[in-house]
Amino acid sequence: MALAFIVVVLAVYTHAAILGATRRVIPAVPPINAPEGPVYAQNGTRLPPLTTVYTFNQLKDHTNPGLGTFSQRYWMNWQYYNPGGPIILFTPGEVNAANYTAYLTNETMSGLIAQQQNGVTVLLEHRFFGQSNPYPDLSSKSLALLTIQQAIDDLVYFAQNATLPMPGGDKVKPDSTPWILFGGSYSGALTAWTMVNKPNIFYAGYSSSGVVQAIDDYWAYFKPIQEYMPKNCSSDVQRVIAYLDLLYAENDTGKLQELKTAFGLGGLSHIDDFAGALINNIQDWQQLTPYTGPGAMFYQFCDALEVKDGQSADENGWGLEHAIQGWGAFWNSTYYQHTCGNMDAETCLGTYNASQEIWTSTAIDNFVRSWNWIVCNQVGFYPDGPPITQPAIVSRILTTKYWQRQCVNFFPEKFSSPPEPDTKQVNQDYHGWFIEVDRLFFANGERDPWREATVSSDFVTRTSTDMQPIYLGDAFHCSDMRTRSGVDPTVAKVQNAALGYMKTWLAGWPGTNL
Repeated sequence: MALAFIVVVLAVYTHAAILGATRRVIPAVPPINAPEGPVYAQNGTRLPPLTTVYTFNQLKDHTNPGLGTFSQRYWMNWQYYNPGGPIILFTPGEVNAANYTAYLTNETMSGLIAQQQNGVTVLLEHRFFGQSNPYPDLSSKSLALLTIQQAIDDLVYFAQNATLPMPGGDKVKPDSTPWILFGGSYSGALTAWTMVNKPNIFYAGYSSSGVVQAIDDYWAYFKPIQEYMPKNCSSDVQRVIAYLDLLYAENDTGKLQELKTAFGLGGLSHIDDFAGALINNIQDWQQLTPYTGPGAMFYQFCDALEVKDGQSADENGWGLEHAIQGWGAFWNSTYYQHTCGNMDAETCLGTYNASQEIWTSTAIDNFVRSWNWIVCNQVGFYPDGPPITQPAIVSRILTTKYWQRQCVNFFPEKFSSPPEPDTKQVNQDYHGWFIEVDRLFFANGERDPWREATVSSDFVTRTSTDMQPIYLGDAFHCSDMRTRSGVDPTVAKVQNAALGYMKTWLAGWPGTNL
């Protein structure tokens, strides 16, 4: 979130070749394409391919219906359906939805719920992402209609008005059929926020790694990483960061330039941009899953620091000198090309030239720009350095002002000075950590860098109940959304619990509150 993803989540969490200077962390759902091949209903009827795109006439502005509608894309699968089964509605949130069609199948939890309950899966693209745009550009004027409330109202309006292209698709509205809202990360928060804001529309919900608490100063993104990354790597990263921050405090420009040059980043004009570049290595943690092998970029990075002459350092690491040498060599040999390609450092990682295309382009299907609009206005999630009382694996040179300044780069028509997002209002409106909703299942991960924005945060104590279960697995970001759970039994436990709750809740349909 600039977070902007902000994320480098899997394929969607792109590097600076796309994100340019705005590489931050985005709370994205991992993309998974549906398997190829025909799809058949339970009666043997061949169904349309899962890649078939449908459109819905969505209101541009739910506060002013007179503005008309736009075409909102969606995909669906009714291969598991029997009349009376639920509709499972999923939006992947802040991305183009075309790469998420596997969430229609039993390769993912949304499809597994549909299979168990003889339901239908629907994938709905979020407004102002992909090809679902109320206006033909992403200017500040257009993006004025990109708000959490408009996104909530989209989900509700779709559920109440869509005629689904399946037999009986005009007779499955929420007043006669149970609808289940499903999401992960930002869309997991959107699931919870929708059920708070618009009760009695969705009968049940599933929120995976739902970042329900909007937080401006989100230094805690790095807290689970520091806790679970290899100890030797953490020790040496902290040494390098402490050295960088000391040189900055002493204004030792000569040694700061030497340090930047060791990483092949001597061309960066501003030391905060250098500090921002280094968090890329730490943010690669978000790409990890329970199925990730040792070749993942994060582990390559730690190996570069901690493996010397074929021997790994103990938990104390090798020390500052080797850490600078190893980390710098990794940037020079591998990571610069991986991150910047053929761009020079200032173009790739600098944030002070507001005329660059990354800031000025208003073309549609630019998830970085659309997500940053939400970040700058409402949710924050700026990945800055921690308080002095906390271990630092990222530099304290990075403050919220560093990220907020980039909002002005993106949206000079909207902001004349670095804005503070209205996180207080978001948490007041949608209840943040303190959400209380019946039939809402929360699934979170201990190793998830977004953990502290979820109801499983260390900063709040929430009790799991049968009507609002909260499950925490030894997993990463949205690990429970895929059904390859055999690798991690804690993820399987979360998934099995969710299936059990959905079965129990749906057995009680229609509820007395409907």
